[in-house]
Amino acid sequence: MAPRPPPGERAVGMEVFLTDGAGIGGHIKTRPEDFVVEEQPRLPAPGDGKQVIVRVTATRWETNDLVEHIASRLGIPAGHIGFAGLKDKQAVTTQHMSFPVSIQRARALDIPRVSIEILYRARKPVYRGQLDGNHFHVVIRDIEGTKRQAQHIHREIRAVAGFPNFFGVQRFGILRPITHRVGKHVVAGDFKKAVMAYAANPMPDEDETCRMARQRLEDTGDFEDALERYPPHLTYERRLIAHMAMHPDDWTGALRELPGSLLHLFVHAYQAWLFNRMLSERIRRGIPINGAVPGDVVLPMDRGDMQQREGIPVGERNLDKINRQIARRRCLPSGLLVGTEATLASGVMGDIERTILEREDVSADDFAIPGMPSLSSRGLRRAVLAPLSGLRMEVQDDMARLMFSLPKGCYATCLLREFMKTSIQSY
Repeated sequence: MAPRPPPGERAVGMEVFLTDGAGIGGHIKTRPEDFVVEEQPRLPAPGDGKQVIVRVTATRWETNDLVEHIASRLGIPAGHIGFAGLKDKQAVTTQHMSFPVSIQRARALDIPRVSIEILYRARKPVYRGQLDGNHFHVVIRDIEGTKRQAQHIHREIRAVAGFPNFFGVQRFGILRPITHRVGKHVVAGDFKKAVMAYAANPMPDEDETCRMARQRLEDTGDFEDALERYPPHLTYERRLIAHMAMHPDDWTGALRELPGSLLHLFVHAYQAWLFNRMLSERIRRGIPINGAVPGDVVLPMDRGDMQQREGIPVGERNLDKINRQIARRRCLPSGLLVGTEATLASGVMGDIERTILEREDVSADDFAIPGMPSLSSRGLRRAVLAPLSGLRMEVQDDMARLMFSLPKGCYATCLLREFMKTSIQSY
């Protein structure tokens, strides 16, 4: 029997494991080079346009921070820089970007721990989601389990040809898993609570200086005092606080001080939390993630998109055909990313989706957000299985190496958690 997931995972909706037995423990990202990610991009065609297409290899840079830093150096808005996907900070990442500047200005960029290779000019930028997937090379150090335990989990994963397509803990924040809480308040139209959930709301795993500053703001609501106390590295929190100090009660304006990508992330994180809970319940009920049941909605995989607006309903008449297609990875069963236009399943999966929404007291209509209409979401369906390719594993002494490729939108840490089964701080 699989152990119960740690509290940090259960808090973000990952309430079960797929694989049986104890994990091997250990830690990832002990060193940045222990977590190497390389995009498999879909790049725009070369041309005589104003975009410079570059390959960026960065160590210990989160994508949003890196984009803002590059934009500042180039003297352009951050929104003018194109990139395909977000990457973690504690890693060595290779991704592709586009800059609407001259090749000379792009070549002159000199940023610590970043290598920028000029590829070519193009008429179109790099767009979000414009990639097939990512290839990973991960080292797990200080493992406590045996090689036999690791091999047992490896066989289980291979038998399913994938793992649960949860949104990983980094979608919510590892030290401060609060993005979904902020998103819940945004969806409810309570922007005061959203600001306070992000800027205040102390967490036990933060360093003491940050935690005490947040606690004081939580207790007093004094934004001028908070501006003196918050450390400089809390850049986004300080933006909110500075706005509130100058414009009391303008909670909507404070949120608009944040990057648009972060504001959308809040709403997406709330959708992700609901999805994780629905997927956990599917697994808990023994419904396969690598097979369909009546009432499911399956997504065609001809383009490799793990999230789609619509899918194919499954009934008794097409069930066998659909499951043959799933076995060939031509389609996958899905779960709900709730929004104003998302299709709910029927049957047992539909019952799960409706029950979770009722428990949370949220509806599809709530994702039309009048106070910040740009954050409204139509919703999607997301595959419940993350299909693996090229999985290889080596275990030696107290270290394991895993090499694998995943489609875009799938989290490597959700594979690693099946092997490790340890606290989220180890990720």
